[in-house]
Amino acid sequence: MEQHLSENPHGGDRIAETLVAHGVRRLYTLCGGHISPILTAAKARGIRVLDVRDEASALFAADAEGRLTGIPGVAAVTAGPGLTNAITAVENARLAQSPLVLLCGGVPTALRGRGALQDIDQRATILPHVKRAMQVRRVADLQPALEAAFAAASGGVPGPVFVEAPVDLLYDEATIRGWYADASSKGSSLPERAQRWYLRRHVERLFAGSRLARRSEVVPSNLPRASHGSLAAAIAALRRAERPLAVVGSQALCVPANAQRLVDAIDALGIPLYLSGMARGLLGREHRLQMRHKRREALREADCVLLAGVPCDFRLGYGGDIRRRSTVIAANRSRADATLNRRPTVAAIGDAGSFLEELAAANGWGEGRHAPWIARLRARDDEREREILATAQARGEYVNVVSLLQSIDRIAGERALFVADGGDFVATAAYVLHPRAPLSWLDPGVFGTLGVGAGFSFASALARPESEIWAIFGDGAVGYALAEFDTFVRHRVGLVAVVGNDASWSQIAREQVKMLGDDVGTVLARTAYHEVAAGFGALGILVRDEREIEPALLRARDAARNGIPVLVNVWLERSAFREGSISM
Repeated sequence: MEQHLSENPHGGDRIAETLVAHGVRRLYTLCGGHISPILTAAKARGIRVLDVRDEASALFAADAEGRLTGIPGVAAVTAGPGLTNAITAVENARLAQSPLVLLCGGVPTALRGRGALQDIDQRATILPHVKRAMQVRRVADLQPALEAAFAAASGGVPGPVFVEAPVDLLYDEATIRGWYADASSKGSSLPERAQRWYLRRHVERLFAGSRLARRSEVVPSNLPRASHGSLAAAIAALRRAERPLAVVGSQALCVPANAQRLVDAIDALGIPLYLSGMARGLLGREHRLQMRHKRREALREADCVLLAGVPCDFRLGYGGDIRRRSTVIAANRSRADATLNRRPTVAAIGDAGSFLEELAAANGWGEGRHAPWIARLRARDDEREREILATAQARGEYVNVVSLLQSIDRIAGERALFVADGGDFVATAAYVLHPRAPLSWLDPGVFGTLGVGAGFSFASALARPESEIWAIFGDGAVGYALAEFDTFVRHRVGLVAVVGNDASWSQIAREQVKMLGDDVGTVLARTAYHEVAAGFGALGILVRDEREIEPALLRARDAARNGIPVLVNVWLERSAFREGSISM
């Protein structure tokens, strides 16, 4: 719909209006002259503009926002290094299949390729890392481009989309005409007159059609559904199976609002399962069908494996963890992921969560059909839990890592949301912590990116104000996050960050020293991370002894509930809990 504007808004206004129309409530950013009109216009329309200390943190926050809400998270960065600083986080979102829109400033259109400040080929730079990359060339095209970006970010396999809005499209027409007039030659020679004519024509093209503004349109995203044939084949295979097993991953929760329907479907199917990625916590702390340990052994014994939004990548031994004679059902929005490394018996190309619901709607699953098989898996699971409990009893000079994590699991409330950022410490946490509810566990995903913790925690606290945010940091990973404690303090975001400090990049050191006999590059110090956080205005707490754990965590939890960010720096005893766990 078009309407004539009596007062023509600038390009930043048009972008902000489109964000509002798409339900965006928060815009993550690090300011820059190329994007100032976007930030001021967003604030004027009630969008909360949240500035961080590193562009990567803004993108990680937008990634988490998209995962938790289902609405693409939005970040705005300035041109040149603003974009290149964000690329790791963009690639993380692509591989994690998170819906995200990246707004990027750009040099004035007439100066592109002429050596302007921060002028690089931004589209070529970002293109390998996004679903779609758009460079807007006219003010009138800003809204349509952004609408297309939202549709692409959520449609099909979710992912990041890039929109470049050059700075001369963001300010009002009178200002831009003045800029170009000032930049024009003032002489009377033919080349100088030709330049003035060219720049006037250029500005006319920039603003052509801009006085007629479109009301922003939200394009509904159609849920991709698997074919009836694949559904029928999957039902038949599961009914034949004596030892069925499901692995449910992040993609099954592409539509966060459908989480409870997914839980009901799993209950109805009655199939034992493992959860991974964003699906962790889907079934609460304990569930009769959920297994947590010895997944590889279970996969090798199962005669039918249902992969719901999970590819056969390194996490499943490139498909080798599933025995060759097993029937494999792969439900995935991506055909490439469904067939990665191993061709499934049934390829159900569509939304994995909806596919589970449709499976459950078929009659005749019956209660207790697989009771002996479930009991066998449960017994093995319980045995591993007892082994972990025994590990927690060992004592040394500093804190036992398993004991610490058990204390966190005990003290964190029922509305706890865990953010995982690190290597060895976080991987150990995955064995010990019990996410409480759907969408209550955030980790980077398949890219394994260190540095996600600050941005993920920031967005989680804002998108889920009723939740307790517990950020689990390795002492290597927290190095990426420390400056964002300034962000947490400025925006009054209460959270508890627990740093497992063993003065080492342990996940690397363990195998490097054993295989190569040298710890070079893996040695850290018992750094006073709590003092750094306190320097930014947060609460810092040091723990060096088992007896200090519970009082420190209780104090941290209470402070976070009052809007105070807390860093608990825990000196850990070295641990062999994950010996031999390196991934290739």
